[in-house]
Parts: sequence; structure tokens; C-alpha cells
Amino acid sequence: MTVVTVPMVESPAGLTRRTRVFRRLRRNPLAIISFVVLLVAVLAAVLAPWIAPHSVEETDFGSIFASPGTPGHLLGTDDLGRDVLSRIIFGVRASLEVGLLAVFTALVVGVPLGLAAGYFRAVDAVIGRFTDLLLAFPFLILAVGLAAIRGASLGNAAVAIGIAQIPGVIRVIRSDTLRLKSLDFVAAAVVDGASDLWVLTRHILPNATSVILVQATVTLPVAILGEAVLSFLGLGIQPPSPSLGTMLATAQQFAAKAPWAATFPGVAIMILALAFNVFGDALRDALDPKGDR
Repeated sequence: MTVVTVPMVESPAGLTRRTRVFRRLRRNPLAIISFVVLLVAVLAAVLAPWIAPHSVEETDFGSIFASPGTPGHLLGTDDLGRDVLSRIIFGVRASLEVGLLAVFTALVVGVPLGLAAGYFRAVDAVIGRFTDLLLAFPFLILAVGLAAIRGASLGNAAVAIGIAQIPGVIRVIRSDTLRLKSLDFVAAAVVDGASDLWVLTRHILPNATSVILVQATVTLPVAILGEAVLSFLGLGIQPPSPSLGTMLATAQQFAAKAPWAATFPGVAIMILALAFNVFGDALRDALDPKGDR
């Protein structure tokens, strides 16, 4: 069987698409700043056991509610004398773990269903009803159900958030599949005798990778915020394991006495989610072919 491939298109300046994408990202100051923030967050999460000043469960009852700048406690301590900076570092690690697991769950289920819905008209209505069914159950309801059955944990929180993001993935992939299906190179492959599976895996899916990548960067901040909400409500990561959401939940009753115990975790959540959103928007603009015109 002859494989019909799409030739790599070059711009008038002779640049490949990948080179153009990197050039656009480099020219966007917000994209660079957000990428640096995300890189620092990922490195901090990976190296957390080595760079955290203290153990996350280490208590110092002689330094309860130590203010920021106290020697040995850069961001202060909480109600048990635990180092806030160390717990934030491990909390960012937990947020990224939940975010990645949730995105993986959403993509593993949503991408195949989106491809099938966009390519096969016969199953489009069935998958559409499945999408509507998932939309009828907010992720908090799913989280409560999973927590009641299996107990509140990082894995259950990630599954609940991932299931809640499946409808969005299905709709985006379905839309892009419909667009790609109408292009000439797909029609040429069909005329050449390619099977539906071959067309989907060799032609449509590779050309939809940019959309999948952008959708992943958009889903990650939603998952991070979702994990914080679930942990805040006691449905996510359980103490004494550190989580930005549980830190907020614990610190709210001491907000007047030690505002830093709640402020710093909240700022960490905001910066992490904002960086993903800004980089996702920049990546979407960089991958937009209309930007070449």
C-alpha cells in the first residue's frame, strides 16, 4: 500500500513549521516567562527531597507560627511549626502529579473517542450522548463517589478530575478530525485504498498532535485547581501528606494570626495555574497556521 504523506511546508523564508513555532515562542515575552516558571516548578518538584530545607512532617513546637524571614524558615512555619517553604515545594509536586495523571486519563479516553466521533458518522451521535452524560456529573460529585468507595487519595482525585475533562477533549479532537477529514491528503489516502484505521493513525492523528498538545496545556491548570479544591474540601490528598489545598484548609482558621500560612500556598496555586494558562495560549498562537499569513 502506498503511504500518502504530507510534505513539510516551508515558509517564504525557508523555515520549517517547527522552527517557526520556536521562533514565535521566543518572540513572546510572556511565553518565555511562563516557560521559565513552569521549568522551575518542575525542577523543584523532581528535586523536592533534596532541595526542601526540612522534612514536610518535621515539627518544631518552639517555632509555631514563625514569621517569614525567620532563620531556617524563609516563608515561616504553620500551626505545628512545620516549614511552609518545604511543604509548598512538596505541595507543588503533588499538584503536578495530579495534573499529569488527570491529563493522561482525559487524553487516553478522549482522543480515541474524539477521533471516532469525527471520522465515523455512525458513532458520532452515540459518543455525543456519552459526552453529555459525563457533563451531567461535575467532578466534585465524581470525587465524592470515589472517596466514598475507595477513600480520598491523590489517585482518586486525579481520576475524578480526568473524567471531568474527557468531554472537552472529545469535542476538541472531534472538531479537528472533521477539519482534517475534509483535506486532500486524507481523500488521497482513501482513494489509494487505505483502511479507516490506517487513515486515523497515520494521517489524522499525527496532524492532530498540535491540537492535543495545546489541549493538554489547557487541561493541566484546570486539574491543578481541581486538586486544590478537592484537597481543601478533604476529598483529595490527605494529611499529613502536603498539598497546597490542605495547607489552605488548615491555615484558614489561623488567617488573622498567621496570614502567611495561607497566603503563600494560595500564591503558589495562582502562579502555577497562570503560568500553564499563559504558556498554553502562547503555544496555541504559535501553532496556528494562520499566523504565517
